[in-house]
Amino acid sequence: MGGLTITSTGKTPALIGQENARTMERFANNVKTVLLLGLIMGLAIWLGNFWFEEGGILYGFLFGGAINLFAYFFSDRIALASMGAQEVTPENAGGLGPAGPRYLRMVQELAANAGLPMPRVYVSPQHAPNAFATGRNPANAAVCVTQGLLATMPERELRGVIAHELAHVRHRDILITTIAATFAGAITAIAHMAQWGMMFGGAHRTDDEEGGHPIVALLMILLAPLAALLIQMWISRTREYNADSYGAELAGDPMALANALRRLHQYNQQIPMEVNPARESMFIVAPLSGGGIVNLLSTHPPIEERIRRLEEMAARGY
Repeated sequence: MGGLTITSTGKTPALIGQENARTMERFANNVKTVLLLGLIMGLAIWLGNFWFEEGGILYGFLFGGAINLFAYFFSDRIALASMGAQEVTPENAGGLGPAGPRYLRMVQELAANAGLPMPRVYVSPQHAPNAFATGRNPANAAVCVTQGLLATMPERELRGVIAHELAHVRHRDILITTIAATFAGAITAIAHMAQWGMMFGGAHRTDDEEGGHPIVALLMILLAPLAALLIQMWISRTREYNADSYGAELAGDPMALANALRRLHQYNQQIPMEVNPARESMFIVAPLSGGGIVNLLSTHPPIEERIRRLEEMAARGY
């Protein structure tokens, strides 16, 4: 006789499958985090040796270690500071108008429903509507929305956006994304350092010695920003689909998030946002717009595909 199968744990096979998939996803994020930290260390050691010969390995090791510690413990604070974000508390939420207490209540309710600790809550003065989550783990997470989002987003859609960001917290995407943004920024900065090194003869070896240093440095300048973007793409695109799916379930309304994504996409094509391109992958929708090859290299999947998947979830009752 057919029916719903319940295991000895009291869970359906489908629920167990979802939990296993999310466990594997968290494991994959941890592996990617270790790989990124290793890449940062390896790059720092290579550059130390490139610029200062054998003695530079120690300098590179110390520099890479310092960057890793900084990325792990402080990159979330840098991300929030770069957006001019201010913390929202029960005491000051009323200063944002009716949207402030409502925003705080939504985060508290949805975090509890997701089984998460209450994250720190922030608002950025940016006019373009957008949102992101950051932090090294759920116990140290922060959710930030822009004032433009609070001003333009209906309550139903705002709930979907917050649920999406809390999905990133639950899946532990926030650490890997924040470190990836730091890594991308570091590669770009190193490329600029290599440019100045070429201009002022920073490498100790001569052009005639092995390796052809000016050519290597030139390749570094040209390829480093692209490498940083590719790393962000590797981390960012699939995680957005997963956060959309879980966020829609958490909010109990896939169409609310679909409509929010549509609205966010339209606004972000019209209103510029002052944001470091290295941090673009942190946001729910890409704050920098473009066409053609830019779309192919975007850190986010196509907005139309994200909306289509959410509409399918709603049609089948998710």
